[in-house]
Amino acid sequence: MSLWPDASFKGHQVLITGGTSGIGAAIAKAFAAEGATVLVTGATGHEVAEAKAAMPEVSVEVLDVRDGSAVNSLVSSLKRLDHVVNCAGVIKRAAEHDPEIFADVIDINLTGTMRVCTTARPKLKERSGTIVNMASMLSFFGGGLVPGYSASKGGIAQLTKSLAIAYADDAIRVNAIAPGWIATPLTYALQENEERSAAIRSRTPLKRWGRPEDIAGGVLYLSSPLASFVTGVILPIDGGYLIA
Repeated sequence: MSLWPDASFKGHQVLITGGTSGIGAAIAKAFAAEGATVLVTGATGHEVAEAKAAMPEVSVEVLDVRDGSAVNSLVSSLKRLDHVVNCAGVIKRAAEHDPEIFADVIDINLTGTMRVCTTARPKLKERSGTIVNMASMLSFFGGGLVPGYSASKGGIAQLTKSLAIAYADDAIRVNAIAPGWIATPLTYALQENEERSAAIRSRTPLKRWGRPEDIAGGVLYLSSPLASFVTGVILPIDGGYLIA
């Protein structure tokens, strides 16, 4: 049974950057299951090859969101564009205290999101489309080990609010999701460390790790007509972690 009885996404074109695995891949599969035509991007040929094998229901292409010409070429190739989900991002942990690495993390996570939004705006305007950006718990908290990642995700929250205002006259809604602790390959080491995993579960009121599908449901909601009066929101999907 379809989650959206009015076939909200049937025939719609969706672009998901950083959608080859984890949260992005779950979002891609959810849109495809609702009848959308989905294009996901990955940063490397290896990522793209693996995603093509794992997700035959979607199209997959290489895209470096630091490359404005490549972003423009990809978006220009689409006949229409209804929804954009910006999941492309990196985290380099302690290395981010190096200003050059810090700048690269910002360029990918924050400026890359801005490049995609700016380039996609004209096509989204034609469709009264939507944008969902990927924020983080570190949009709200500091992260001493990851200053670049934290700064980029704090920036995503403010960028989302700013573009929601700027794009409103184009009938484009702009929102963001702030995931909590989600069980993906990126967090595998923490999941396997029983002490750390237990601490995360105990801090989370719902007492479990999130699933990528939990994030996908929020993205579909924010992209759907059910959220037609929702813009500029940073929606935590975290099992209550932020309020505990």
